[in-house]
Amino acid sequence: MAFDVAAVAAELTAMVAAGHQAAHRANSDDPVDQLAWRRLTAQHADRLSEIMDAYGWPTAELVGEDAARAAWLIAQHADRRLDVQRRALRLMEQAVADGTASPRDLAFLRDRTLVNEGRKQIYGTQIAGVKEGSPIPWPCEDPERMDERREEVGIPPFAEYVAQFSPA
Repeated sequence: MAFDVAAVAAELTAMVAAGHQAAHRANSDDPVDQLAWRRLTAQHADRLSEIMDAYGWPTAELVGEDAARAAWLIAQHADRRLDVQRRALRLMEQAVADGTASPRDLAFLRDRTLVNEGRKQIYGTQIAGVKEGSPIPWPCEDPERMDERREEVGIPPFAEYVAQFSPA
């Protein structure tokens, strides 16, 4: 199946816009809202999978910066489509090795995928919750070296990162 790259770029950015509009549903107490969010992210994951079938990872060189970022966000939110998330991770790993994708974005996707697999994250990018006003990350491999690994991929130190989540 052939795709028009400009149309795919527009579609990726539109999917993310729809996701942002519906994001409040993800953590809603209303099961109908939660189901709507799960359906939307599953539909977006399915479409990203089709795009990856046609193009591989949608890099900025292929679809533009905004659409490449959108593809990454769709993969991040594909929590209930771990097959798509894992595939996006593999394709993005190759794109980073080729110099066509962001190591920072890859680190976030790697952590998200690991957490969804029930494993320890590497970079401490995924927050499990808030305790006494402080964000608490999901368990992390070798936490003493977390900031060193974060620096290697262009992510601020953990304390600086979580400060953005703390109430002012």
